[in-house]
Amino acid sequence: MKKLICILFNLACFFITPLLGQIDTLDITYEVADTLNKNIRLFESNELLEFSLRFDITAYRRARSDKEYLPAILTYHISETDSINKELKLKARGIMRLVYCDFPPIRLNFKKTESPDDEFSNINKLKVVTHCKLGNEENILKEYLIYKLYNILTDNSYRVRLARINYINTSKQSKPIRQLAFLIEPLDVLCKRTNSVEVASMNITQKNIKPEIMDRMAIFNYMIGNTDWSVPIHHNIIILSQGNSARPDLGVIVPYDFDYSGLVNTDYAIPFEGLGLKSVLERRYLGECRSKEVFTDALKEFSDKKEEFYKAINEFPYLKEKTKKEMINYLNGFFYGFDKRNTIVSKLLSDCISF
Repeated sequence: MKKLICILFNLACFFITPLLGQIDTLDITYEVADTLNKNIRLFESNELLEFSLRFDITAYRRARSDKEYLPAILTYHISETDSINKELKLKARGIMRLVYCDFPPIRLNFKKTESPDDEFSNINKLKVVTHCKLGNEENILKEYLIYKLYNILTDNSYRVRLARINYINTSKQSKPIRQLAFLIEPLDVLCKRTNSVEVASMNITQKNIKPEIMDRMAIFNYMIGNTDWSVPIHHNIIILSQGNSARPDLGVIVPYDFDYSGLVNTDYAIPFEGLGLKSVLERRYLGECRSKEVFTDALKEFSDKKEEFYKAINEFPYLKEKTKKEMINYLNGFFYGFDKRNTIVSKLLSDCISF
């Protein structure tokens, strides 16, 4: 069943993308982010954040609804003796994970009221990436690290915050579920930080993205083995227009959702069948074709950041050493192409798409 759902979704992307890919004009409609007059502290720290979520977990797991909210209370400890309770609503979210996971990802919806100056001040809606199955946190930790790796390359990226959450079931007496998760920076916060607005138009192709930014994102997805993205249908990417841009007709692209990447290698991930790949561990470059010289220049940024990538993984304290080695070995498969013959450039030239 899970494979059928994924195949149907990918087939839809396969047939829609070529149609939209022929449209090279940027017909922009903007979704203007709400103005934030106060600083958002939640994503300014890399420290592990601990809090509790109290809600009807039984109803949440049974309904798996991404439409109906459930009441919840978030408890955040600001000291050993003091804590803050926040009343909010939450619901399930996601596509494949909503169907497959025992504990689907969560969207928190905070009340728009004055609140104390704490980590969650001025946050409206917040995505939480939860454990998929109880006791298995390695996959979300790997996905969290992928966001951190992209942060190394550019500020035009989603920030994330690692958290340990106590899930308390209000519908029955049971032991709290204590698991690691991570929070994703809200879009309005990202837009404020990068002086951007979201471009909601569907009439966009890779030609409408700033070339150096498009190439960076496409190469990054190639590095981590991710083919689960598409520009024309805004699948697992957002397009931004920045106020300080010299070319407002060229947008900025920001990726998200990396659970289908080879670097994470979840047990439910399958490659897009239209690409002829046998496993998500196989790489395929889906970016626009450039010259050999342009690809060489774009790749230099990755070779320069290689040690920083590896350091971020090796010094991450919450991941098993075996898993760290597996991640490094997978990235080595990308960096091995930086040889005397520049094999990786030949691979990008072979895979790239001409629009």
